[in-house]
Amino acid sequence: METLLLGPDDVAASADMAAVIDAVEAAFGADATGDVQMPAKSYIDLPQHDGDFRSMPAYIDRTDEEGWEAAGVKWVNSHPSNPDDHDLPTVMGTMIYSDPETALPLAILDGTTLTRLRTGAAAAVATRHLAREDATTLGLVGAGIQAYSQLEAIAQVRDIEQVVVADVDRDAIAALIERYGDDFAIHEGPIVEAASCDIVSTTTPVRDPIVDAVGSRTHVNAMGADAAGKHEIADDVLADAKIVIDDHEQCTHSGEINVPWSEGTLDADDIHAEIGAVVAGQKPGREDGDGVTVFDSTGLAIQDVAASHVVYEHAREQDIGTDFPLVGTDT
Repeated sequence: METLLLGPDDVAASADMAAVIDAVEAAFGADATGDVQMPAKSYIDLPQHDGDFRSMPAYIDRTDEEGWEAAGVKWVNSHPSNPDDHDLPTVMGTMIYSDPETALPLAILDGTTLTRLRTGAAAAVATRHLAREDATTLGLVGAGIQAYSQLEAIAQVRDIEQVVVADVDRDAIAALIERYGDDFAIHEGPIVEAASCDIVSTTTPVRDPIVDAVGSRTHVNAMGADAAGKHEIADDVLADAKIVIDDHEQCTHSGEINVPWSEGTLDADDIHAEIGAVVAGQKPGREDGDGVTVFDSTGLAIQDVAASHVVYEHAREQDIGTDFPLVGTDT
């Protein structure tokens, strides 16, 4: 059997967002019930090149409940100087998706597009469990490419009618409004307006909080922090919120809570649960009387594997991608 090569357009064409959301939700639940293997993300630091590599392997076993199992590894980088120095993206990823039974590499996928999709899906899963059922307004703090996935995914789980976009880049705001202006009542606004919506997703790389206040019952998807020192949401907002994280080790090291955690402003008593425990019903999601809720997302390898499962199965069904003989036939 040959390996399927799926480039950016192939991944996008094969990714039904609703199916990706459901698969990522199943992966979170499997994590809570012990049905995954997910070694810690490993890093290769390259300060001489102003960058690093990260390796993210995982295996998911949903054969008892969902009827599928999947394995894979994502090899991803962060080289902030790339755009200016080499005309390349800051972040690039490659995903190897394998058959757990035989170890055959079923597909090699563009991991950059995959990451964007699964990150949006993670926010949608958190929104499904933590946002008010009647939420209709969405704030986007940050209008980059991840904001597109946040909007597309969250609109799958809540009836979004109005969208407020805040960003220092007016051209990025204009592009996002042009893209979605026919689907939503969408307009530019200051951060304070975006953060007062029923749901707000933050996708910026800042190290000093820019969201100082949110609505009294707002759900926040804090998606931007992915390294120690990054911090989008003010400490007092976090301290007063019900906080759900994706992974304790990653979030305390490099997620939205990493700075107040390291300073002792937040501790274990301030963390309600990991999202997997909420999905699995081990801990409650939004409850009557809840005010602000926050989802701290750092991104897990199981999300990449779950999204790869959806993309690969759809690509095979629709004859998308290019087969090539990666594995030789000699034994």
